[in-house]
Amino acid sequence: MTTPTATPAPVTDVQAVIEETARLVLDHYVFPEVADRLAARLRGRLAQGAYDTADPAELGTRVTADLQSENGDRHLSLKFHPEPLEKGEGPVDQAQLRRTFTASLGGVPRVQLLDGGAAVLELTPLLFPLAWSAEPLSAAFTLATRACTLILDLRGTVGGDPDAVAFACSYLLDQRTHLNTQYFRAGDRYEQSWTLPHVPGARFGGDKPVYVLTSRRTFSGGEELAYDLQQLGRAVVVGETTRGGAHPREGWEVHPHLEATVPVGRSINPVTGTNWEGTGVRPDVPCPADTALDRALQLAAGASSART
Repeated sequence: MTTPTATPAPVTDVQAVIEETARLVLDHYVFPEVADRLAARLRGRLAQGAYDTADPAELGTRVTADLQSENGDRHLSLKFHPEPLEKGEGPVDQAQLRRTFTASLGGVPRVQLLDGGAAVLELTPLLFPLAWSAEPLSAAFTLATRACTLILDLRGTVGGDPDAVAFACSYLLDQRTHLNTQYFRAGDRYEQSWTLPHVPGARFGGDKPVYVLTSRRTFSGGEELAYDLQQLGRAVVVGETTRGGAHPREGWEVHPHLEATVPVGRSINPVTGTNWEGTGVRPDVPCPADTALDRALQLAAGASSART
């Protein structure tokens, strides 16, 4: 039996929501000079009456459009949640996240061996926090170890934990490898991400072919996994250009149904010196997302024939 969703609480103090959102952007957005302009825009639009609504979903839509008007940062938003949020900083919808984790078998709903010896490993909808996802990820990659080719399906991967990205990459590379560096505004600091020297179970390894499937939905952590493997020359990306969100973000509750999500850092790939923000991950073999699996299988068959 489905539990009915409660009617979202109306926004009774729009000014307080906008002021708090502006403050969070000013204090935390990775690009301070952009933050100044965005905060001024929010306050100017508030004064014009552009946010006059008691509907939290509508307010979120209007504010998000203004937050993304400067540089198109898709991680910068006033996100509406149908269910009431937890208060405070950080992921504000842990209960819902945990339900999604369980419903998706830990984010690994499909491991399948196809004719010809290729294994499909689907990661969706998220690469969940590593404390949760290490066990299902390890089980899936270990199960796929004996396949001759791995097809990593990220067409529905819309976010994820950088530690889970590094964990997944660790099964596909033989040597400890620098994957990404993240710059954080707080403390003006840099943090590097590397593959692990040891993993639970067995590695697929660094020699057998890997194909990564992408779509226009693939975002954030899913994009990092595709981009890291592509730039290292470890995988061939097949499908559509991804959405283009490379900035790690944090979230704050500013209303029982509204979360201000603010990028607090930016990614720096050690190979390219840049990232996929705004551009998306461009596939090596472009094709519609719904044909990407068939195309990858064709490529794998061709590569196998060339080796024999």
